[in-house]
Amino acid sequence: METLLNNRYRVIRTLGSGGFGETFLAEDTQMPSNRCCAIKQLRPIQNNPQIYQLVQERFKREAAILEDLGGATKQIPTLYAYFQLDGQFYLVQEWIEGDTLTKKVHEQGLLSESAVKEILINLLPVTEYVHNQGIIHRDIKPDNIILRHRDQKPVLIDFGAIRETMATVVNSQGNPTSSIVIGTPGYMPSEQAAGRAVYSSDLYSLGVTAIYLLTLKQPQELETDPSTGEIIWHQHAVNVSQTMVRVIDRAIAYHPRDRFPTAKQMLEALQVGAVTFLPTVGYIQSPVVTAPPATLQNTVALSPGLSSQPAPSSRHREIFLPSLIVGGLIGGSIIIGFALSRSPQPVEQSRVSPESSPTRDQVQNPPTPSQSPVSITPEPTTVKEPQEQEVSPVPDVRSQFPTQSAQLPSSTQPQIDSSTPEQAVQNYFETINKRQFQAGWNQLSPSYQNNKTLHPDGYLSYIDWWGGKVKSVDIEQVSLVEATAQTATVNANIRYLMNTGKVVPASVRFFLLWDAQNSRWIVSDTK
Repeated sequence: METLLNNRYRVIRTLGSGGFGETFLAEDTQMPSNRCCAIKQLRPIQNNPQIYQLVQERFKREAAILEDLGGATKQIPTLYAYFQLDGQFYLVQEWIEGDTLTKKVHEQGLLSESAVKEILINLLPVTEYVHNQGIIHRDIKPDNIILRHRDQKPVLIDFGAIRETMATVVNSQGNPTSSIVIGTPGYMPSEQAAGRAVYSSDLYSLGVTAIYLLTLKQPQELETDPSTGEIIWHQHAVNVSQTMVRVIDRAIAYHPRDRFPTAKQMLEALQVGAVTFLPTVGYIQSPVVTAPPATLQNTVALSPGLSSQPAPSSRHREIFLPSLIVGGLIGGSIIIGFALSRSPQPVEQSRVSPESSPTRDQVQNPPTPSQSPVSITPEPTTVKEPQEQEVSPVPDVRSQFPTQSAQLPSSTQPQIDSSTPEQAVQNYFETINKRQFQAGWNQLSPSYQNNKTLHPDGYLSYIDWWGGKVKSVDIEQVSLVEATAQTATVNANIRYLMNTGKVVPASVRFFLLWDAQNSRWIVSDTK
């Protein structure tokens, strides 16, 4: 017998079922094309008239959020409609023709590293957008990622918020609450299993998904280090580069503070790759970048997220977050205002709607755009570079987690020939143009690195400017103004080729100090 839902949608077949209802493939009989759609039928977990109205209100709100998400990106299904029928709730969404990652793996076996990298690179911007809206997916796994047939783009489906709404019950105090934890065992981290999902919980799920695609091992098949809780998976990874291993390791770190703070930073790590690997540095990392200690003799580059805390002997894994993008010193005195996506995530978070359900994750600090004045070392004095706005960053609640820092051994520092002040400035820009970003950071004095006006996030601020905005520097003229045995002043006329294609001329005055320990000049200030 033909089933027609809401006198409009003809059910073709059942796609799946679970504790909250069923999903159908259906035709829309009121559209000329009879377009196919996926209809998710949801039923409250408790048949209680007291909470039905509350569930109804939350369902409407969550549907509106799904409509916004699907309208903003092609990698989240479009919401066509929603309705209620016989005490049950229905979402009508775009039908994605494609295969889930689970099906793809079953058909062809494990995926190559390049295929997995491409999937992550395509999913992370979507994840970043979702997080910037104050939303956690909470059920990222191979079953909820579809590779669309027409373009092989991964599409993220089945957000957990709707299911949580259906799980609303009344507790012993008479207050509405969620009766279950949303997520899939193995693919969700410990804080999510405890009902305290954070943004990096989704990155954890992506990391575990990547492990499954690379190894064919389900999370339950992998051992964990009993002393750290970290997943042991390296021995199953065949022909996987150290860069990919390090990125995944950081994404799946047991503690949220040791993961990537944002999807954007995970994406940058994948795209640029790790440039330094220190086998003596422990695995556990902090997402906060701390400038090196203020000792001239040990001016070192600090890559974001490296920790000095040693890992237990039973589990020596090392991650060094790549020097993400371009880093360097550019001329002038303009303060570049831009929004850095940063944060160890809030323990709980909320929607932007003020009347959000008390069972949703509540943001301790609401997600608002954060404009930090940043001059990533000297910038053009003659032309102001337009400020590039990013999507609202994840709320910054960095103070919740302890800050850890680590220092590279001096033996790892590139030896720069800087015998004269003019040559030091010349070599600096040549280092940047060669994309030797840590070497460039090394040539700044500790006080300059620690200048919170110029580098509010230390090394991250430094590379964000260069990676996001500046492509290269043309050195037109370098001239000595004055010099003593310990200090020097140098003028430089340069031009910046921006990533936008714009050319910005500038005149910069460098103030240098002599680093006797390393026999070189370093930059202490600019104007």
